[in-house]
Amino acid sequence: MSRIGSIEVESLYDSRGRATVEATVALESGARSRAGAPSGASTSVHEVRAFPAGGVPEALATARAHVIPALIGVEATDQAAVDRVLHEVDGTRDFSRIGGNVATAISVATAMAVGEETHRPLWRVIARPGVDGHSFPAIVGNCMNDGVHAIGGPEIQEFIAYAEEKDPRRSVAAVVRVHGLIREAIHRRLPTIALGRGDEGGWVAPLSNEQALEILVEACAAARDELHVAVNPGIDLAASEFFEDGRYRYRDRSLDTDGQVAYVTELVDRYRLRFLEDPLDEGDFDGSAAVTRAVGAKTIVVGDDVYGTDIRRVQEGAAKGTSNAVLIKVNQVGTLTDTMTTVDFCRSHGLATVSSHRSGEVPEGWLAHVALGTGARALKCGVVGGERMAKLNELLRLRRALEG
Repeated sequence: MSRIGSIEVESLYDSRGRATVEATVALESGARSRAGAPSGASTSVHEVRAFPAGGVPEALATARAHVIPALIGVEATDQAAVDRVLHEVDGTRDFSRIGGNVATAISVATAMAVGEETHRPLWRVIARPGVDGHSFPAIVGNCMNDGVHAIGGPEIQEFIAYAEEKDPRRSVAAVVRVHGLIREAIHRRLPTIALGRGDEGGWVAPLSNEQALEILVEACAAARDELHVAVNPGIDLAASEFFEDGRYRYRDRSLDTDGQVAYVTELVDRYRLRFLEDPLDEGDFDGSAAVTRAVGAKTIVVGDDVYGTDIRRVQEGAAKGTSNAVLIKVNQVGTLTDTMTTVDFCRSHGLATVSSHRSGEVPEGWLAHVALGTGARALKCGVVGGERMAKLNELLRLRRALEG
């Protein structure tokens, strides 16, 4: 038996300098571990509340007064039981009483403590049936930012290097190289500007969508030639962020749903995009399905905002063919059990999963374990920045450990 002996919750800061929550779980055996919860900026209306109305102070007070007492003595190896208590204490559909970030931190820290006690890495604790660690995820590297992650660039939120090598060492090297090549290309094009980075470490520059895509395509091609790796361009439109009054509002055009479908399809074809995320508004299952029908045979079409990792939303999307992949963010649903319910549905219905960071991250590596343990098609965690490299470096450590 591995019962929970104590839990501590404290505040700490994420990569944007905003307060979030960290939990330390200790088992009666003495094993202990801690985990911090990230926070998003481009958030889905379908995800749980990160914090209650009173923010982090209220979340901590509620956790100490109500959550922790209810969890003391619960069997830690029964992750479903731990997470069920979190839901029962909260009593709401969206974790608006205790906060999804409190639930996430406690849920993940508990699984990690079980791993410490049993001498297993987190990915083995949560491994889905058939996952043995022999198949590593592709890397989704955010190399240029805009949207809600930056100011002053294109409307498209993320310009992505998508590296699909079986060996994560080659994939990580590729996205890091693309990131550096983009910096050089922007300096050549705009030599007098002060170049900055967005929330997720991607470069920010006053470029049009098409100009940014041209730079991205050229950088991916150069990295492919130089390193002999399979790295290709992709984008996350986060289209909900510029959808207003029924239209997609770009600087140089305003498109209805049919126009957006046609425009996105054209971008995929023209720039040979291999990764496409959130091409339509988060409420538009059918519009995203039209894009998937048009390009899904050659591109991984990923739903994030449209799903919010919510199993009910994913089930509806699967029935309509909304995407061929689902972005997985633990703190969108609050617990590992809820996350794995969605992952297992995807795996049984032919939908790829992409384990993803948030824009406000913590410098920890547990997301790499989630990607490996769930058999994710890809790990999306940015490229440059300590909180992003923590995930990539942890994936490299896992590779070395499996090699013996």
